[in-house]
Amino acid sequence: MSAAQIPTTYLLAGGGTAGHVNPLLAVADGLRERDTEASVFVLGTREGLESRLVPERGYELLIVDKVPFPRRPDLAAARFPAAWRRAVAQVRAHIRTHRVDIVVGFGGYASAPAYVAARREGIPVVVHEANARPGLANILGARGAAAVGVTFPGTPLRGGEVVGMPLRREITALDRASVRAEAAGFFGLDPARPVLLVFGGSLGAVRLNDALAGSWRDIVGAGWQILHAVGTRNDALPSPDAAYVVVPYLDRMDLALGLADLVVSRAGAATVSELMALGLPAVYVPYAVGNGEQARNAAAAVAAGAARLIPDAAFTPDRVRSDILPLLSGGEALAAMRAAAARLAPDARAGTANVIAQIDRVAARPRR
Repeated sequence: MSAAQIPTTYLLAGGGTAGHVNPLLAVADGLRERDTEASVFVLGTREGLESRLVPERGYELLIVDKVPFPRRPDLAAARFPAAWRRAVAQVRAHIRTHRVDIVVGFGGYASAPAYVAARREGIPVVVHEANARPGLANILGARGAAAVGVTFPGTPLRGGEVVGMPLRREITALDRASVRAEAAGFFGLDPARPVLLVFGGSLGAVRLNDALAGSWRDIVGAGWQILHAVGTRNDALPSPDAAYVVVPYLDRMDLALGLADLVVSRAGAATVSELMALGLPAVYVPYAVGNGEQARNAAAAVAAGAARLIPDAAFTPDRVRSDILPLLSGGEALAAMRAAAARLAPDARAGTANVIAQIDRVAARPRR
């Protein structure tokens, strides 16, 4: 593809949560690294996480009003048509002002009006869906998209091509062996002893915390150390043993992942993708609230033998002792999980490059 065929102005739409913002920023960084002359803009709302993360990363954030789709016939539903038309008009104005060549959407409130605006302006659209069960915005966007990328096999999205998850460079470039000593020092653990990493997202997960409160002594007794992020909204668990380190939040997730030998966590799309990319075996405890997407996110890793899944309601201290403790004995089971995870890693690290390849293919097509 010649430079003339590659668009020079991209509008990346998405936000609200880290699950939308992080893959968006990974693609933005990849586009900018590939072509320093390209203009990359991000479309988001004032309320979402993107309002902070996007400017911090050095990209201009173009604002669109947050317009939730109505769920019931109420006053908000009555106001929706006018608010929706205003949001689409805002995006069309951004497209014209910045001479946008292609729109790439990652879901969330900003994406839905971006898809409609791009269609009305004759701009091609690429959609990326992070979760195994797609959100409403991307379901709508996929219907008229020039290309659709999905993270996990079996995602029910029209035209979906499995491309993986675009991941931040801190993960794809992480050399776990080289940072282990630094990571152990940072968290106050012994680099020579294996580490179980437990986390449930930034706010934590009470189910995981309660299960560890009743089983951590068994894990330490098996010769392992524990690094446990309990979440910023939860009280820290007592940690009377130097081998059990409890923190509210992991500011250096890269070091935590560099130190981990086995992970126990929720199964958000980003978490599953990052662990696969690093070749880390995991035990997933999917969040039970929602539409079941977390269990679906973990399905491919479980099927490959790289992970195990324990339902949220079943994750108790006794289940830790019966299902996780045997993995810590140094036997064949954990070694098999580690080998399976290592086989998944190369493909899992390719998400950013795969999405950019989709963008380039769409950009090379002649405009109608």
